[in-house]
Amino acid sequence: MHLKRHLNTMLKNSIMAASWLALSMLLASSFDGSSAQAQAAAPSPAPATLPGGATSLQETFGDWQVACVVQGPAKRCALTQEQVNQQSRQRVFAVELSIAADKLDGVLLMPFGLALDRGVTLQIDDQPAQAVLKFRTCLPGGCLVPLSFDGKTTAGLKVGTVLKARAGADGGQEQLYTVSLKGFAQALDRVAALSK
Repeated sequence: MHLKRHLNTMLKNSIMAASWLALSMLLASSFDGSSAQAQAAAPSPAPATLPGGATSLQETFGDWQVACVVQGPAKRCALTQEQVNQQSRQRVFAVELSIAADKLDGVLLMPFGLALDRGVTLQIDDQPAQAVLKFRTCLPGGCLVPLSFDGKTTAGLKVGTVLKARAGADGGQEQLYTVSLKGFAQALDRVAALSK
């Protein structure tokens, strides 16, 4: 029970940290005086809601967690998977994805000790590896790799069994991290339904 409570707290913190990171990146890339004036003139949107009037929600689908948070008129829903070292109970690796128009955007949280200049390569099952993804930055919890999956890749994730992330260790040896896709399709469908 203590481990489940600890994981739930870590999940909430992960979503909130990623939410603030995404919000700060959005504001930094798109803020100008005219957009602020347009927002001030726009009518207030209707308040966001979740089932039963809840302000937050967490559900599990296989190896994936779905979490939604309502903050004022905004609702943020994401699907996440976190891997924790069973002995130290510290997070080793995490992935968080949310729906953005016709694609999935998110972030991969990788551990320290990797060769950042080599980036990360993703592969679904035994399909060809995707292009190398670059690290964006490192924070106290690990190093972030931005993710963006188009419709074709998302379809592959929905029918796949494992997503492999390969990165070079600082000493030169390749590190392999595996993300189970068990429950991914159901979690993604749930996020889509809750995001409406």
